[in-house]
Amino acid sequence: MPINVQHIDHIALTVRDVEKSAQWYCDVLGLEHQHKGMWGGVPAMLFIGDTGLALFPAKGDDPKPSPTSDTIAMMHFAFRATYQDFLEAQEHLRSLGISFNFQDHDISHSIYFHDPDGHQLEITTYQLD
Repeated sequence: MPINVQHIDHIALTVRDVEKSAQWYCDVLGLEHQHKGMWGGVPAMLFIGDTGLALFPAKGDDPKPSPTSDTIAMMHFAFRATYQDFLEAQEHLRSLGISFNFQDHDISHSIYFHDPDGHQLEITTYQLD
C-alpha cells in the first residue's frame, strides 16, 4: 500500500543571499515570508497557498548552475496559473526586465525564466483560452 500524501509542502533551494532571494520571490511571484525569526532566519520560509520554498545559504563561492536534461537533478519547478494570470505573469516579468521563454506543450502553455541564482522556474496553464 503506498504512502498517502496531500501535496508538495516545500522545495528547498540553496541561494547566494537568503534575504535578497526571499525579497525577489516575494516581489516577483507574490510569495509571503512566514516564520520570520525562526531557526535564526535559515531557512527563509516563503509560501503562496499550500506551496512553499525554503531558502538556504549556498556554501562556497562557486555554486553550480541549474542542470540540464543530461544531469540527474531537479531541472526546474513549476507554478500553475489560470490563463488570465498566465498572461499577467508575462506582463509582470516584462515590467521587471526578467526575460522568459514561451513554450506551447499542446495541452498547456508555459513560460520559463530564472531567479537571481539561476534556478529555472516555470509558470504553466492548462487553460489555453
